[in-house]
Amino acid sequence: MTIPQAFDIALQHHQAGRLAEAEALYRQILAQQPQHADALHGLGLIACATGQHAGAFRLISSAISHAPNHAAYHSNLAVACSHLGRTEDAVACYRRAIALQPDLAEAHTGLGAALSALGRLDEAIAMSTRAVTLRPDSAEAHNNLGKALGEKGRRTEALACFGRALELDPDNAEANNNLGGLLVAEGRWDDAIACLQRALAVQPGHADAYSNLGGAFVGKGEFERALACCRKAVACRPDSAGAHFFLAGVLLLLGHHEEGWREYEWRWQYSGFGGVRRNFPAPKWDGSRITGRTILLHAEQGFGDILQFLRYLPLVRGRADAASVIFECPPELTRLLTHDAGWDVQIVPMRGTDGKPLPHFDFHLPLLSLPWALGQSEPQNPALPPGPYLHAEPSLRTLWRNRLHSAAGLRVGLAWAGRPTHLHDRRRSIPLETFLPLLRVAGVSFHSLQLAPDPAQLQTLAGAGVSDLTAHISDFADTAALVAELDLVITVDTAVAHLAGALGRPVWTLLPTVPDWRWGLEKGDTPWYPTMRLFRQEKDGDWDSVIRRVAQELLVLRS
Repeated sequence: MTIPQAFDIALQHHQAGRLAEAEALYRQILAQQPQHADALHGLGLIACATGQHAGAFRLISSAISHAPNHAAYHSNLAVACSHLGRTEDAVACYRRAIALQPDLAEAHTGLGAALSALGRLDEAIAMSTRAVTLRPDSAEAHNNLGKALGEKGRRTEALACFGRALELDPDNAEANNNLGGLLVAEGRWDDAIACLQRALAVQPGHADAYSNLGGAFVGKGEFERALACCRKAVACRPDSAGAHFFLAGVLLLLGHHEEGWREYEWRWQYSGFGGVRRNFPAPKWDGSRITGRTILLHAEQGFGDILQFLRYLPLVRGRADAASVIFECPPELTRLLTHDAGWDVQIVPMRGTDGKPLPHFDFHLPLLSLPWALGQSEPQNPALPPGPYLHAEPSLRTLWRNRLHSAAGLRVGLAWAGRPTHLHDRRRSIPLETFLPLLRVAGVSFHSLQLAPDPAQLQTLAGAGVSDLTAHISDFADTAALVAELDLVITVDTAVAHLAGALGRPVWTLLPTVPDWRWGLEKGDTPWYPTMRLFRQEKDGDWDSVIRRVAQELLVLRS
């Protein structure tokens, strides 16, 4: 049998899934002709199919060294790179394949997925659209396009793409999982569960499908089932940062704080985590004593998270026996925190915002890692400073008191919406119109704490007699002074709630049926802030009844 004949038979075995027979023939060919590029490539594909990605990379690279202009080789080398976590290299390989063969649909499909993984969504959408044009019958291409569109926030288009992918291949586990995840984000819990269960029927070890299923059960209020799904995801893929991250969220929501904070440390390895990643040469502080050294603590997420976890700052220096502690925060918070002299911490604005380099430090830690590093996982902890841990500047309070001098009756601040880009903003924010019945309570003057409302909202506020002095607010020091001069703050789950709580001011926080993990699930108060009351939805999406209860309580307070 000649080498071409042997290769044809090997290829037939390979295409029929008889990998052992194909491998044996490829090796026989290479024993006689070590530079046979197609045999090297075939062995590389088998290695990739059996999870030996490093071997696949080596074999396909060798094939390319002997036949550098074979587009499929470069495309399949990209697949091996992706499995090895070398996504940038995968992009380069796919681009080389496309340069050699512009109509190679598989390369466009893979490149779209790789670009999406890197967060380069506009490029991913363009490349995946090209892949769909080249191969309109490819479920994978439609699925990849849907994934990029969904991550871009173009959910309606993404739903159509996933639907088309499943028309072409109803048992496509990835498309079922991605559609299920999008339906979770849309709050369509039962539809999501059906998709995710189909994904798991096809691929029982699909960790992402278990994580998404956990999210669907959280949405339905079936929390123990959610926890079981998240634990299953971690068991299926112990190295999946996403699985650990979702498990952390459910654990913290259910009050399992110690395990939850430990799992939450996986957030930095999860590509979907939105916190600010920092690359410091200094090591991460682990809570141990570092006598005479300096620690940099740095903000990582939204303003509410920062305000909530500032309470841990006074514990750091003593625990570490550090010479000094630096806290780097957004400039919007610098004036407020610099005024407050009780931190025993040097406050500096986030690097680059004032043109100055950071002071020298020996260790660093993200702010929300403090409960884990300090071993202080429970919010109700005697080691934490008692009472208010933020204070408004007296001169600013006087200024805002003068601005409010004509306000009669009970002075109540309002905030009805959080940051629109927040993952769960659809559930936590309330339309301004829903607040209007509350504004009819007599004997109360209402004051907007909502920054930059749109013009239509300004008209609504004016028509309802709500005072809006937010044009005078330049940063959180101003907001703190205004809040300190109010009798009560009524707000959705946003930074204003945390600010009022940290200042020790009375604050009523309005929550959806499934709130952010920090608020727990049942109580009307919270150990995080003793002056805060929680008003929870009893039915998903029903803010009207919440507003009625708040109005009743406001009548009682006014009297």
